[in-house]
Amino acid sequence: MNQLVSLGIDLGTSELKAILLDADGEVLAQAGARVEVSRRQSGWSEQNPDDWWQACLSALGQLRTSDPQAWARIGCIGLSGQMHGAVLLDAAEQVLYPAILWDDSRAVQQASQLNGDFPEYAEVTGSLAMAGLTAPKLLWMQQNEPQVFARIASVLSPKDYLRLLLTGEQVSDMSDAAGTLWLDVAKRQWYAPMLRATGLNLEQMPRLLEADQLSAVLGADAAQALGLPQGLPVAAGGGDNPVSAVGIGAINAGDAFVTLGTSAAIVAITDHPAGNPASAVHSFCHALPQRWYTMGAMLAGASCLRWVTRLLGQTSEQALLDQVHAALPVDQPVAISNPLFLPYLAGERTPHNDPLLRGGFMSLGHDSTPAMLGYAVLEGVGFGLLDAMNATLSAGATVNACALVGGGARSEYWAQLLANILDREVYTLHGSELSACIGAAKLGFLSIGEGAELLKRGMPVKARYQPMPEVQGALQVRYQRFRGLLTAAKGLRE
Repeated sequence: MNQLVSLGIDLGTSELKAILLDADGEVLAQAGARVEVSRRQSGWSEQNPDDWWQACLSALGQLRTSDPQAWARIGCIGLSGQMHGAVLLDAAEQVLYPAILWDDSRAVQQASQLNGDFPEYAEVTGSLAMAGLTAPKLLWMQQNEPQVFARIASVLSPKDYLRLLLTGEQVSDMSDAAGTLWLDVAKRQWYAPMLRATGLNLEQMPRLLEADQLSAVLGADAAQALGLPQGLPVAAGGGDNPVSAVGIGAINAGDAFVTLGTSAAIVAITDHPAGNPASAVHSFCHALPQRWYTMGAMLAGASCLRWVTRLLGQTSEQALLDQVHAALPVDQPVAISNPLFLPYLAGERTPHNDPLLRGGFMSLGHDSTPAMLGYAVLEGVGFGLLDAMNATLSAGATVNACALVGGGARSEYWAQLLANILDREVYTLHGSELSACIGAAKLGFLSIGEGAELLKRGMPVKARYQPMPEVQGALQVRYQRFRGLLTAAKGLRE
């Protein structure tokens, strides 16, 4: 029972999760603590960084209580977290402003300005400037909060701020840094011209490591607060999507997965940078050296299902899914006249790069039922992912069978529908809801020279879903109608 344990922490948008993982890859304990999002103005999305620390204390306290023996065997810590957020610190490392999150759209004008002034930068940074990425947010701060901007001594991503509280060190990793738009993704180093374009310099950036490297050690204050030994190794860790890839075993070129959480994305691992900025396809650094990933991202995924469940007054998402399953069996062609749904509740990234685009239903009638609308939402998110996949393929990435991770993976109906829409095998995994935590814990082991075999091991397959040719004809017709609604949606944008 002296086997080492790795503590994996994932700072999500709505919850901080933590696990204890042993060297055999078994999750010994798990815990979570909710965090709230503030929306002070339309299109704004912020969090108080202190809430992350309180959530960390809560979740880790639960772990310590639930399995004290495993807690005593912790030998390393790994981190994962929501990407693209901006934590602004002064010279005393105090927070100057609420953390601006990935789905905040205040910097639309600034993103457009960067793309117009520096169009060639996208090939270096792996992506067009978008309001959700970090760099335009800082240009917005410079233009709208100059007094705050003038006091900025450093800018950190969310999980890197958590590391600062744990270790006292300002460090980031290649995968999280790639999501800022300040990284040269091919050279894996800060890109000074983009920093200058947003009024910053290299001295304001944390030092960079690969995600599997040792970043720092647990400091005295944090160790005392958490009941852990001072000096415990802390891995560099990474952004949530690439760390989730490590968790599920998507680590080699050709591996692909769909993440269906609050947002959604299709991710394809590559052995070289492979983006298509014109189609809003990202090419970012993976959480392992000499690897990258190509990603088509949606700003609203499973959150669309939560939204329509509330809108329809349903008792739960599962209750609505049960109605959908009963009324519109996934193995039978859906009526062409069934309502369509545009899933742009928070705007869209790939391939439209339009944070002001908005969603909606079309073809509603007196006979429309909650089941029909629920189906339309599931299908609309699927069509959005098909748009993203096609854009990803245009960048030269390969997408074969796709693992499905995130909260949406709990629905067998949705998994089968995605297989039908994407025309790819889709498979779900046991434990995928913890993939980012597991990936973080694996990186923790790697940082102390352990876990190489664990890295190669994926998660056990829960179920496989093959495309059903008998329903794909109707879906293709509906997809073309879905695509035809885009012009009207753009005409109604704010």
